[in-house]
Amino acid sequence: MDRMLYVAMSGVKQIMQAQESNTHNLANVSTTGFRADLNEFRAMPVFGDGYASRVYGMTERPGVDFTPGALVTTGNDLDVAIHGKGFIAVQGADGTEAYTRAGDLHLGTGGVLTNGAGHYVLGNNGPIALPPYEKVEIAQDGTITARPLGQAANAMVVVDRIKLVNPDTSQLEKGLDGLFRLQGGGVAPPDASVSVASGTIEGSNANPVESLVTMINLQRQYEMQVKLMRSGEDNSSAASKLLQIQ
Repeated sequence: MDRMLYVAMSGVKQIMQAQESNTHNLANVSTTGFRADLNEFRAMPVFGDGYASRVYGMTERPGVDFTPGALVTTGNDLDVAIHGKGFIAVQGADGTEAYTRAGDLHLGTGGVLTNGAGHYVLGNNGPIALPPYEKVEIAQDGTITARPLGQAANAMVVVDRIKLVNPDTSQLEKGLDGLFRLQGGGVAPPDASVSVASGTIEGSNANPVESLVTMINLQRQYEMQVKLMRSGEDNSSAASKLLQIQ
């Protein structure tokens, strides 16, 4: 009976973890540039002294779904969305360089360019700061030009260029802050082939319908594992009664 209870118990634990990840995806269906986490189950033998006679269920996050999200037109001159592959370089809360697809940009304290999550957008020499302006434009290559206050209509000056990178996604790992970083540290070089569209943002690639269906399936699997634990308890009680009679 202990084997059945162990398998059911480990299954319940792993299903709860998978449900947590799936709920996280569902909660971010409206988050700009969000990339959904992938999940899978597999059987894992318990290794140790003697024969591996115990097997437990294990949920894993083999990676992240890098499928592009839908583009949404906002009309905001600071908003950008990446065409195809690539990432926007930002500064994480820990001060390290990280990468994101969230291009919902706006001006923070001191005119520093940040995204919706409050991360500083990086340019050629660190975080980008914009002077007071009457008009701003972001070109496809990420170059930011602005017309300072009180200047003529043709007095557009280059402020900076958003650092756009295109690292191998297999070398990226997703942090708890939702940002991507190169495995083992390091910084990705700028990539001139990455282009952006101004006045648009990229939505989340999490599918709400698929996440809801997955939530229902995981709930059913959870209930099945709990019933299995109850059956094991009932069988154990019945066996104890038979031994008492003898």
